[in-house]
Amino acid sequence: MKPRYELGRILKLHLRTIEKSSLNGWQKRTLFALSKCRTAELGGHIDECNHTSCGHIHISYNSCRNRHCPKCQGHKREEWIEKREQELLAVGYYHIVFTLPSELNQLALHNPRLLYGTLYKVAWSVIKGFGDNPAFLGAKTGMIAILHTWGQNLSLHPHLHCIVPAGGVNKKGRWKHAPKGNEFLFPVLEMSPVFRAQFVSELRKNGIKDKSLFDALFSKLWVIYAKKPFGNARSVVEYLGRYTHQIAISNHRIVSADKKHVTFSLKNYKKDGRKELLPLKTTEFIRRFALHILPKSFVRIRHFGFLSSTGKRIYLKDLQKQLGKPKMKVRINQHLRCPKCKKGKLLTRYTFSGRAPPKYWLDKFNQQNTTRKRQIKK
Repeated sequence: MKPRYELGRILKLHLRTIEKSSLNGWQKRTLFALSKCRTAELGGHIDECNHTSCGHIHISYNSCRNRHCPKCQGHKREEWIEKREQELLAVGYYHIVFTLPSELNQLALHNPRLLYGTLYKVAWSVIKGFGDNPAFLGAKTGMIAILHTWGQNLSLHPHLHCIVPAGGVNKKGRWKHAPKGNEFLFPVLEMSPVFRAQFVSELRKNGIKDKSLFDALFSKLWVIYAKKPFGNARSVVEYLGRYTHQIAISNHRIVSADKKHVTFSLKNYKKDGRKELLPLKTTEFIRRFALHILPKSFVRIRHFGFLSSTGKRIYLKDLQKQLGKPKMKVRINQHLRCPKCKKGKLLTRYTFSGRAPPKYWLDKFNQQNTTRKRQIKK
């Protein structure tokens, strides 16, 4: 069901406010792009169903293709998941989450590239270190990491979702399974102080000298969350689908919007995930959303160890021979299928840029809709 309220429309109504705001140039450019998504400003295309019994015409406006846009993630997500399915091994996979304490939020605001880059580096260092240790695994492991920077209320809450296979490659290139009964792969209580110490060390190497910040960071236990391994390869894919191309807020979470306020739904995890509504002034809503616009060219999904591009070239084919490759159902690209008859494919008949569709096609489209309405009445 199409959402009643959309982020792009909210932004479009407040472009002057955004222009005058204290947001940086990259954030403004991103918000302007989102406001134009699937509007006549970006042009579009006329598609026609090729099925003999259908021939339905579809007018579509082009998407902005921005990774922060709630409208543009579905197609990218499907493409990415399809590639990852080809790389899965017939083993268990663990879900581990590294969360940064709120004391680092100011650094996230002023130097996000440094902070988030350090998070990837240290998280992998911790996983690799425990994997290399014979007491826990004694093999070269791999990891896929996905950065999320938001909490349910759109506040800053940087955390890294990691998928780690239940095992690794030994020195002879053979697969070594993680010990059976290992509920969380590695002990999180032992990982936490290592995570904290290595992170602070990296900050010092990068010129951060705030002693009061370091004292605050060492005064608390850092959070590493771990889940039991996924039941099967399909569960891994479903997880990836939920997290890889997720953005700070989806259009479906916005329940009302006017010139001054935006209200959206959230899950209150302090109350067992109970659904609540949060009203914000529109300017505050936009400010919070902008907190999660990543730096230009910043890579949000990263691969490490034998799951990195180099590692896959060296190990993947051989590991799939050793362990087998999970059988997955054929995925159908729904973006190419006619939404009306569900049988034919959509073929592009005409493209247009920076304006509305030509009158000829608009007339044909309107005539089609009129005929359809008459058929429904009968």
